[in-house]
Amino acid sequence: MDMGLEVICSGIGASLGLLYLIYVISSRKKRTDLKGKVVFITGTTSGLACAFAFYEAGCHLILAGRNRASLEQLQIQLQSTQSSKVKGQRAEILELDLEDVNKITAKAEDAFQLFGQVDVLVNNAGVSYRGQVEDTLLDVDMKVMLVNYFGHVALTKALLPHMIGSGGGYIVGISSVQGRVAIPFRSSYAASKHAFHAFFDSLRAEIHDRNVHVCIVSPGYIQTNLSQNAICGDGSKYGSMSC
Repeated sequence: MDMGLEVICSGIGASLGLLYLIYVISSRKKRTDLKGKVVFITGTTSGLACAFAFYEAGCHLILAGRNRASLEQLQIQLQSTQSSKVKGQRAEILELDLEDVNKITAKAEDAFQLFGQVDVLVNNAGVSYRGQVEDTLLDVDMKVMLVNYFGHVALTKALLPHMIGSGGGYIVGISSVQGRVAIPFRSSYAASKHAFHAFFDSLRAEIHDRNVHVCIVSPGYIQTNLSQNAICGDGSKYGSMSC
């Protein structure tokens, strides 16, 4: 595919994914307006730019990620956003490393204390992987599963009682088409997304009558820095934007 066309297609895919995400949440009968809702987004400085979409819809944001400098830069960009719905909402920063699962419960409590509620949790953070099964260190497999699966499970479990106790909410899982169809040289990534997808499918069925709605978004290839930051079988960084 021509590189220019590839970039255009990637942009279209990202835009459609964000539009669908906003549509699913805002179309619920009891949640017709996102304005004033508190949205907690993991991995908010990389991948899909959903922080801007939610902020422009009038939401308060909890910007979670590992790099504080990048979070602060995003916070400044959001605060300079010009929109008719941007009227006094806040964007707060929370340093969060999903690989450190033992600290996630405490981090979730910190997030809840920022606004006293979390209406929408967007499980967006992730790490990609490139490599052959036979050459991949087990530590790499475990890292991918920690970030892409166990970290999100721990965070969701920590916030779920707050959501149920406050009358409901939304849990969004940013998965991948590889959560349904695995391809060569992506074994760890595909496995983590299959587990991710299955967990949130099960959760949706378990809490369907408790006013907590679970949505999974599974885009195809989108050209973001997720590819560049992917890890190889030996633990080194992939360092390329190619898919």
